[in-house]
Amino acid sequence: MARAHEALGGRWTLLIVRELLCGSRRFNDIRRGIPRISRTMLSERLQELTHAGAIIRVEGEHGPEYELTEAGRELASLVSALGTWGQRWLPRQAETEDLDLEPLLVDMQRRVRTDILPSEPIVVRFEIEGQRQPHFLLLRKTEVSWCTQNPGFPEVLTVRTRLSTLVGWWRGDVDFRQAQRMGLTIEGPRPLVGAFPTWFDRYLFAAVAPAAAGETLPTLRSAS
Repeated sequence: MARAHEALGGRWTLLIVRELLCGSRRFNDIRRGIPRISRTMLSERLQELTHAGAIIRVEGEHGPEYELTEAGRELASLVSALGTWGQRWLPRQAETEDLDLEPLLVDMQRRVRTDILPSEPIVVRFEIEGQRQPHFLLLRKTEVSWCTQNPGFPEVLTVRTRLSTLVGWWRGDVDFRQAQRMGLTIEGPRPLVGAFPTWFDRYLFAAVAPAAAGETLPTLRSAS
């Protein structure tokens, strides 16, 4: 365990593994999901994971890419266990947390249910309280992407909310109706407004309930 922690226990390391498990392959795509990591630190952590045998670097069509090895893919259970533990045991008070919009939109982008999207492309405009500029999510059956400028399609829906409210809904702290009571609004055609929350499979651990009041952490027992 000590040797494994030495190889994997550095700050950001398992978040990088998480991004690779979620489908990111290029340097900038990985960093988009972990916006607070510096380019230098990401480069160092990728080198360490390569040295540990968890990833390999390959030449892709548009430049270097990173792939998980068999050893790296086996870390999925560890990442899942950490995510479940954090969702269950750590405080979930989005309004008091230091939040980032970019990784939230990245996660929303990759968890869109493209099979149930309308046939015509839809651009969702996000106006987040305190953000200087809006963000846009392009939804169509063949492509999902987010950007800071309208990609050229009509803005069919506009979402206005505080970031903490959007995070709370996405993370499973509240349901969509509760988020609306907390100030989240959507403007647009009524059928699309009603369908909006169904277009997403929310955060991977959204279904993990917080520990009940009075419940305690399990104790690790040594074998006798």
